[in-house]
Amino acid sequence: MTDDKRPVDQAVELVLFAPIGFALEARRLLPSFVERGKQQVAMAKMIGQFAVKQGQTEGKARLSKAQEQAEAILTEFGLRPADGGDEPDPVAPVAAAPAPSPAPKPAATPRAAKPAVRSSAAATGLAIPDYDSLAASQVIPRLAGLEAAELEAVRSYEAGHRGRKTILGKVAQLQGE
Repeated sequence: MTDDKRPVDQAVELVLFAPIGFALEARRLLPSFVERGKQQVAMAKMIGQFAVKQGQTEGKARLSKAQEQAEAILTEFGLRPADGGDEPDPVAPVAAAPAPSPAPKPAATPRAAKPAVRSSAAATGLAIPDYDSLAASQVIPRLAGLEAAELEAVRSYEAGHRGRKTILGKVAQLQGE
């Protein structure tokens, strides 16, 4: 096709002769088109599998990091033991609790077993009743109502016993440090 043809001649070539030429060459060109299509699909499949694998790896890494952060927050608020101690995990499923003994005694919940901890003589002198049986998330709201001497007693006791950073940090904040 040359540029010096009239528009009518160009239209006739495009509408009439081009499809005829394509139909005659299709038998020769079709196998190469099919092969190129298969290659494109194979490449797209390979890239898709790579993307899924990378996405899974990245997702697992981010999920692991988020889980560590959540566990740290739970530990920080006293909802999870920091050292794997005897404090119950309130987030643990009920099925993970130990089976009750076969004796006909009523089964005690983990929270009911906690009062034995509050027998500390030093804790009885604190302005917060049953201090040792409370989680950090239960202690923090009660700190705001304490006077300076009571705050100092809580700080001193907490620093010498469980050392929960959230409580110590809140006491320091209230003391203006």
